[in-house]
Amino acid sequence: MSDAPHAYLPRSGTTDYSVLRYDLDLNYRVATNRLDATAIIRARANVALSAIMLDLVHLKAKRVRVDGNKRVRFSQTPTHLRIAPAAPIPAGMEFTVEVAYDGSPVPRRTRWGALGWEELTDGVIVAAQPSGAPTWFPCNDRPSDRAAYGIRVTTEQAYTVLATGEPTGHSVSGGRGTWTFDRPEPTASYLAAVQIGRYTLEPRRTAGVEWVVAYPPALARRVLHDFEPVGRMLETFQELFGPYPFPSYTVVVTEDPLEIPLEAQAMATFGSSHADGHGGSERLIAHELAHQWFGNSVGLASWRDIWLNEGFACYAEWLWSEASGGLSASAQARAHHAGLRLAPADLLIGDPGPDSMFDDRVYKRGACLLHALRLRLGDGPFFDLLRGWTQDHRFGTVTSADFEAHAQRFSAEPLGGFFDAWLRQPRLPSLTR
Repeated sequence: MSDAPHAYLPRSGTTDYSVLRYDLDLNYRVATNRLDATAIIRARANVALSAIMLDLVHLKAKRVRVDGNKRVRFSQTPTHLRIAPAAPIPAGMEFTVEVAYDGSPVPRRTRWGALGWEELTDGVIVAAQPSGAPTWFPCNDRPSDRAAYGIRVTTEQAYTVLATGEPTGHSVSGGRGTWTFDRPEPTASYLAAVQIGRYTLEPRRTAGVEWVVAYPPALARRVLHDFEPVGRMLETFQELFGPYPFPSYTVVVTEDPLEIPLEAQAMATFGSSHADGHGGSERLIAHELAHQWFGNSVGLASWRDIWLNEGFACYAEWLWSEASGGLSASAQARAHHAGLRLAPADLLIGDPGPDSMFDDRVYKRGACLLHALRLRLGDGPFFDLLRGWTQDHRFGTVTSADFEAHAQRFSAEPLGGFFDAWLRQPRLPSLTR
C-alpha cells in the first residue's frame, strides 16, 4: 500500500492551500430539495496558485469571486470546481473565494455506498464520511485540512435545523425559519453537517457539558429512555479521556431508520432504528460520543490511520460496558480477539487500504491493540497515556507514528516490535506477551 498521505482519496482535496474558515449561507426548500447557497472560503496559499481547485459534486457554480474580484474564470466537472484568479496568488498569502451555487443536492456514489446530503421522508441528513461533504458545499475535502465554520440555514418554518457549531440565532420571516451556527474549533470537512427535521429539542447538562437530544415527538418515550445514559457516559469518558473537547454535544434521532449512526463535529445522528426503547444501541451511543475525543478533537492526518478513530471508539464501547456494570473490557477484548482469530489474516490495520478502511477488523483489532497496550503498561500509565494524547493533540491532526512515539513515553521497554506486530503484520498477535 502506498505511503502517500492521500492515496485513499487521491482525487479529493489538495495540499496547495489550507482553508481557515468556511461561511456557508444555505437557502433550502425541503419540499422540492432545492438548494440556493453561497460559500465564502478564507484560505492561505501553501504554494503559488494559478488555479484554485475545490471539491463540488453535482451542484452548479453560478458566480465566483476571488478577493472580491469578478474577473475570474471558472469551469466545472461533475466533481470539481476550477477557479483561475485574475493574477496568481503568491505562496503564504491569504485569499477569499466566494462561490454562489445551486441545484438539487444528492448523495454521491462511492465504493463505501451513497455519501453526502440525503433526503429523508420528511427532512434531510448529511452523512459525509469520508467524501460526502462536496455534495452540499465547495470545499477542500481532506481530513487534515481543518477549518472554522459559520453556517446559516433558511428553510420552511415547520422544521428544526441542527448544524455544525453552537447555535447563535433563530428567526422567522415569511413562513421560513433561519438558523445560524458558529464553530471556531478546527473541523474537517467530513465532520461538517446539517440535519433538518420536525424535531423536539430536549436540553440537558451533565458533568459540566451542555447536551441536547433532538427527536420526532412520536419517538419521545423510546428516545428519552435509550439516550438517558449519555450523561453518565460524559462523566465516565471525561474521567478516562480528559475534558470533553467542545462546548456542547448534540444527539439527533431521525424519524427514518438508519443503517448506522453518523458522526459529526460535536454531534451524532441516529435513526429511529437505534431507539428501540430497550437500550439496544447503547454501545453505538458510547462509540459515537467517544469520537468527539478520538477523531473529532484529535483528528486524522490521513485516512490510512483510521484505526486511531475507530479502534479508540470501539475500545470506548468496552470501557463503557465495564463502567456501567456489563462485561469488563478484558472480557470484551478476549471475546473479540477470539473472533478475530477466525477471520482472514489479510489486513494491515496500520494501512488497510481504501476498500477495507471501514472493515470491522480495523475497529476490533484496533481496540484489541489498545487493550494489549493497557495490559503491558498497567492501568495507571495507560489512562495517563490516553488523557495525555487527547490533551497534547487537542484540535490537531495525528498519525500512527505520533501515537507510537506518545505511547513510548509511558513504557520503560521499547514498543517498536509491539506496534509492528499489531499495525504492520497481518498475523494476529496475542493479547498478552
